[in-house]
Amino acid sequence: MVTRSTLDPLEEARALVKLRYTRARALRPPIKAVAISADRVGRKSGAGKLPPLKLLQARWREIAGEQIYKFSHPEKISASKDGRVLTLRVIPQAAPLVQHQSETIRQRVSVAAGGDISAIRIVQGPIQRGAETVAYRPKARPLTPDEAQALETEANRIENPRLRAAIVALGKAVLSADP
Repeated sequence: MVTRSTLDPLEEARALVKLRYTRARALRPPIKAVAISADRVGRKSGAGKLPPLKLLQARWREIAGEQIYKFSHPEKISASKDGRVLTLRVIPQAAPLVQHQSETIRQRVSVAAGGDISAIRIVQGPIQRGAETVAYRPKARPLTPDEAQALETEANRIENPRLRAAIVALGKAVLSADP
């Protein structure tokens, strides 16, 4: 059954041609919407949702290694014209060790942070981990009876009592420090 249009046949032909070329085009490709949704879901789960600095701080022990972890802590990542710069807070006694290992640390951090870290800046000072300040002082242990006896025997040869007392006190402090 053929129905007749009230339009002019020429205009009807033009309308059909126009529909032919515009009918099947999508306004927005659906795969892009799926990709955006998948990206949002992926960012909300796991370690990927952490910013690079928080990720470094959370995984610093495995990134830097036990030796460097004891003496340093990542403080911030800043941008410069050459790339990103990682600032490490390091206790002053370990600054030469960390400076010597800085290229290895930079490479490891670049892989872990998901981008290129171009340099490492070292800032010396105490390290804050959680609510406590990490102090790197040798822990004192009590002297063994043999060590105390040897100290007293050697100090008794000194005639000046004030000097003898000072040497005994200093000797106990030095001998009681953990090597």
